[in-house]
Amino acid sequence: MFASKKISDKISGILLTLTAVAFPVVFFLSAPASAQSSNSQNSDRTSLPETQKKLRVGVTGAAPFVTQNGSQFQGISLDIWREVTKSAELDYELIPQPNVPASLDGLLKGNLDVVIGPLSITAERRQKVQFTQPFFIAEIGVLLPGKRPSLWSRFQPFFGTAALSSIGFLCFSLFVVGNLIWLAERRHNSEQFPKTYLSGVGNGMWFALVTLTTVGYGDRAPTTKAGRFITGVWMIVTLITVSSLTAGLASAFTLSLSNLSSERFQNPEDLRGARIAVISGTTGVQWGKYYRARLIEIENLEQAIDLLQEGQADGFIFDRPALEYYLKQSPKLNLRLAEFYVARENYGFALPLRSPLVQKLDVALLKLYQQETIQKIENKWID
Repeated sequence: MFASKKISDKISGILLTLTAVAFPVVFFLSAPASAQSSNSQNSDRTSLPETQKKLRVGVTGAAPFVTQNGSQFQGISLDIWREVTKSAELDYELIPQPNVPASLDGLLKGNLDVVIGPLSITAERRQKVQFTQPFFIAEIGVLLPGKRPSLWSRFQPFFGTAALSSIGFLCFSLFVVGNLIWLAERRHNSEQFPKTYLSGVGNGMWFALVTLTTVGYGDRAPTTKAGRFITGVWMIVTLITVSSLTAGLASAFTLSLSNLSSERFQNPEDLRGARIAVISGTTGVQWGKYYRARLIEIENLEQAIDLLQEGQADGFIFDRPALEYYLKQSPKLNLRLAEFYVARENYGFALPLRSPLVQKLDVALLKLYQQETIQKIENKWID
């Protein structure tokens, strides 16, 4: 009995030991399977929803890329997006956004899946979100006030420094020669050059002017040797200098008139120090700082137009296609576009980083390019 009990205790000990070892092993083997199943479900939720659910699409920008009539959106960006989603078989809902920074912030917070509009692809933005391939290449232009010349501005060239200095030198020369002729002739030719100072010098200046213009009325002429010598020297001097003097006056008037009609802003470097309006959050801010303009940050295009018309801004940096479209729709505005453009930028659709939709949208965009659908949409809105 004692031996049998001893054997039974050993068997019980062995069974307890096996149970203690086997239970953790079984638990360890079963746990990864459930975790793997859970991870697989989470992976499916993160990789598939954007292709299966209704996409939340933020819309921002100005015409001709984005226009809104009530709840209806149109424009270049909207037309291209509709063609893309049709090709990629995607369902979506449009959510209007107040501006570009707010829409990109919605992507970062997960409130939006895509943002469409005239979104410039920049290195700073690319660090936070990703873009599709470009669907439009735009120029960044400058809108200027179209001022008409006033009555004073038409006569202002005749009072410029160059013109006044030339006229002043001419009058001073006539005055000097008139005095010399009077001093030489007043005693022996007082009939033509009276001894009184004002009358005598006045006749001397008249004689100098007639000699200068080679009119030669003959009403007055020197009779003394000194007077004739002064006259001879004056004739030679006028032959040499009159052409230069006339050319100087003509150049002064021509230059002043050309400056009157020429543009103040002939290239982007001329923006330096000027009062330039820019919309906050747009690339216009970056370009304005790059060219060292005095920036006036505003919220929308309408505010910029008001500043230009009120004379509180010298120019407005914005997308040139949008400016051209606005001027076309408002031909009575006394505004014009600068002949130059500040930069060129690519527009694309924005998505969160590592979004699985990018490749699908890129393929759809490439197909539209090959079919020339994008070109037709652009021509429809811009031409």
